[in-house]
Amino acid sequence: MQPRNLCSIAVLAAFSVAPAQAELLSRLGGLAYYDTDAGITWLADADYAKTSGYDNDGLMTWDQANAWAAGLNIAGVTGWHLPYTQQPDASCGVQAFGASLGNNCEGSELGNLFYNVLGGSSTIAISDSHNDNYDLFSNIRISGYWSATEFSGDPLGQTAWTFGMGGVQIYVNKSSFEPHAWAVRDGDVAAVPVPAAIWLYGAGLGLLAYLRRYG
Repeated sequence: MQPRNLCSIAVLAAFSVAPAQAELLSRLGGLAYYDTDAGITWLADADYAKTSGYDNDGLMTWDQANAWAAGLNIAGVTGWHLPYTQQPDASCGVQAFGASLGNNCEGSELGNLFYNVLGGSSTIAISDSHNDNYDLFSNIRISGYWSATEFSGDPLGQTAWTFGMGGVQIYVNKSSFEPHAWAVRDGDVAAVPVPAAIWLYGAGLGLLAYLRRYG
């Protein structure tokens, strides 16, 4: 086989094994991004609790973080929440006592975001290893984020899952630890009617009916 053909085969092979980069679509004027693969919409500011003035440092207990996310109204869109964590998750590096944790956890929403959307590498800070999608977001904190999912193995209900932006998933105490919070919403917010738009649409129909009758 000629060297040129060998080079062509090598190039084709490299492209065939390269992971596909998840597509993110800008929403709400750049305030959020819709992940077409996962079917969820991420807030573009990964530390909005702080930058919005809601919390001085953006660090909150689990209850505080859930309350913050549930109360969000972004450009008229509500229904935000903390990301969910899949359990069990066969992709995780550690499977122990009915829990899936450690690195490579791609089943959780934060894990999928880290590994498949942002192109993160296990045990490396996302700021040091990522793809172009990383630049679409702002204020991504390496220390990690709360999940909305509690750790079911805790009989006292005192722990919940977190995900660090170095690719590691663990559970921690809900009241003594204060990670950051990143809001996400189910579905595509572009499909959510904005109340003002609904009112204008209804008013337009009313005007049209009036003109047809009296015009």
